[in-house]
Amino acid sequence: MERKRKSLDLPGYGGRLLEYQAQYLHWRVEDGIGFVFLNRPERKNALTFGAYAELRDIFSLLPYSQEVKAIVLAGVGEDFCSGGDVREIIGPLVEADVPSLLRFTRLTGELVKAMRLCPQPIVAAVDGVCVGAGAVIALAADIRLGTPRSRVAFLFPRVGLAGSDMGACALLPRVVGFGRATELLLTGRFLEASEAERWGFFNRICPPEELLPKARALAFELARGPVFAHGITKRALYQEWAMGLDEAIEAEAQAQALCMGTRDFYRAYQAFLRKEPPTFEGD
Repeated sequence: MERKRKSLDLPGYGGRLLEYQAQYLHWRVEDGIGFVFLNRPERKNALTFGAYAELRDIFSLLPYSQEVKAIVLAGVGEDFCSGGDVREIIGPLVEADVPSLLRFTRLTGELVKAMRLCPQPIVAAVDGVCVGAGAVIALAADIRLGTPRSRVAFLFPRVGLAGSDMGACALLPRVVGFGRATELLLTGRFLEASEAERWGFFNRICPPEELLPKARALAFELARGPVFAHGITKRALYQEWAMGLDEAIEAEAQAQALCMGTRDFYRAYQAFLRKEPPTFEGD
C-alpha cells in the first residue's frame, strides 16, 4: 500500500502564476509548462529596468508553485534578447552615481540567482540575437536550444565593461570551458550557431519553425518526470561548484535520501514490478 503523506497548503503560496501580469513580459502556463516570453520584439527584446525586475519576480515565485513543472524561456519575434536597452538603460546608467549603479548591477544578479535557485528546469529557446545580458540570461538556463540564425556574444568589453557581469565568469567556463570562456569574455566576439553548439553553449540546433515546439516537447518531457528529484539535481549542480569531492558525496547522499522518501520513488518501484512505465506526480 502506498504511504500517505500530506502536501502542505502554504498560506499565500497558491502558485497562481497563471495570472501574473507584466508590462515587458508575457507569461502563461499550459499543461504544467510555464512560458516566459520577453515581449519587446520591436527592440529585439531589449531589457529595461522593469523587465529585469519582472523576470526576477517570476523566477523568485516559482519555488512555491505547484502547477509549474518546467519552464520555457523565449523571446517574441525572431530574436531572443539584445541585452540592455541603449536608450532606457545604458543612457541613464552613464549619468548615475556609483550607489545607483551598484543597485542596478545587484538587481541583474538577483535575476540570475533566482533562475538558478528555482527548482524547475529552464529550457531557453534562443533564436536570432542573444547578446550581452541576454546571453547571460540564456546561460543561466539549464538547457539551451538554438537555431541556425542564432548569434551569441558577451559584448561587455565592446562597451568598455568587464566580462564579469551577472555571474558570467562563474557560469560560462562551466558550460564551454575555461579557455573558450576567457576568449569570449575578453573579445566580445560573436559565436555563430554551429560553433556555439560545438562548444556546448547550445545543446542542439533546430530549424526556427521547430524551436518552440521542440523546447515545449523537452519541457513537457521533464515535467512528466520526477520533478522533486529534478529540483534536487539542479540544486546539486549549482551548489557543488564550491565543494570538494568528499563534501559533494555527502551532500548527494543526503539529497538522494530525500528523494528516496518521496512517493514518486515508491511509484517507480511499483511500476517496475508491474513492468509498466512510471507515472510521476512530483511528491
